[in-house]
Amino acid sequence: MTLLDTNIIFIYMGLMVVIGLYACYRQKNVEDYYVAGRRLGPFSIACLWLASWVGGASIVGSSSRAYEMGVTAIWYVLAIAIGCLLFGLFAAGRIKKLGDEHEHLTYPDFIEQRFDSRTRIVATLTTSAAMIAYAAGQLVAMGSILHVLLGWDYSHALLLASAIVITYTATGGFLAVTYTDWAQFILLLVGIVFIGLPIAISEAGSFAELSRVLPAGHFDLGASGWAGIIALVISIVLSFFVAMDSFTRCFAARDATASRRGVLWAVVFLLPIAVAATWLGLASAALFPAVESSNDILTTFVVELFPVGIKGLVLVGILAAVMSSADICILTASANLTRDAYQRYLNPDVGKKKMMRISMMSSVVAGLLATLMAWKMQDIIDVLLLGFTINSAALFVPTMMALFWKGTYAKAAFWSIALSLPTVIVWKIAASFGVKGIFAIEPLWPGLIVSLVTIAVMHTMRGFQLSNGKAP
Repeated sequence: MTLLDTNIIFIYMGLMVVIGLYACYRQKNVEDYYVAGRRLGPFSIACLWLASWVGGASIVGSSSRAYEMGVTAIWYVLAIAIGCLLFGLFAAGRIKKLGDEHEHLTYPDFIEQRFDSRTRIVATLTTSAAMIAYAAGQLVAMGSILHVLLGWDYSHALLLASAIVITYTATGGFLAVTYTDWAQFILLLVGIVFIGLPIAISEAGSFAELSRVLPAGHFDLGASGWAGIIALVISIVLSFFVAMDSFTRCFAARDATASRRGVLWAVVFLLPIAVAATWLGLASAALFPAVESSNDILTTFVVELFPVGIKGLVLVGILAAVMSSADICILTASANLTRDAYQRYLNPDVGKKKMMRISMMSSVVAGLLATLMAWKMQDIIDVLLLGFTINSAALFVPTMMALFWKGTYAKAAFWSIALSLPTVIVWKIAASFGVKGIFAIEPLWPGLIVSLVTIAVMHTMRGFQLSNGKAP
């Protein structure tokens, strides 16, 4: 890294803080802070989708997996594209209409309006845990990048990354996220697809040449294990329908058409990014077979092969992708703490100015929790998969029923979430301690089964009670 490249990176990070302060000046209320005043068009919505989902796992994580295991790494971004497409076709417009009708700011707002306040509580707990895990995964990626660029140890690099993201997110809210995501998306697309991919082909050769150099297993789509791949794809796809940031983007759109089109435009850009990130990982495996940590491989590729000045811009694009995913996750967790916990249950009559201060403080708290998790867990995709599993298993079934079936029993929705969440957590803890047998199953499946069975049993019992003239 030359002084020019390093300065480009530091200037960019400083600019993000300035944008956060400018957005803080522009915003007038909590609605601006959390949903940008409900006035964004389809291009802004598309950038928000791409910036959020195409982050640490999509770029750094996928290239890392491709370096270690080959083309099987592409499944992560492909799953995102599938989930984005299905959400845009079937849910985005409907969620926007319901959000405007009932003035929703958060996913738990929607859940309470459809069910009851206690279901909101368990939905808030589930969403908060998942969003903090998502943010942690992005911070791991940022820490890994800065570790290579600056030569610092991982802990210090993580602290710098966290400080930048927390500062501009806490001060600028959703407006800052929107402003930064326009630039971050363009930098990412140009850096990874239009610059990175041609250099990878030039330096490491075509796909056919790579297949002669690398082990055959690197070209097996199922190399990471089909059970894990299926769980990953399903959990990501289902997460689109229950992740609170999905609802937030819909609420932020100016109308249902902008909400839907923004999601579908994002799909178009996801596919070349999936191919480019995977290809860069394969090329790096051929060019740099002895890198100490696979999380560092994308940064190493750029530092070693890109020309002076350009490498700084491309690394800024990679950092941008990660930062833009971390910021919306932190902001979403902050909304849970502020809107869904503090305002709803502790101080319903809180004034506008105090609510803004609490919102900023909550963003700091959420960012610090994500930083702690990133310090403890350093496998990017494993961290994110935990968040996807928590969200998908506990929330998917009741959310779909809330959107498409007016006859859903509120008590059944509550117990579905309340029992599924601890099931996933216990399964994950048992697996982490090496417990075999039934705990070798991916935790997504027992979590979903508990959710489905709970709802089915309670609806059956309710129907039986109503048929006998008894109140459920």
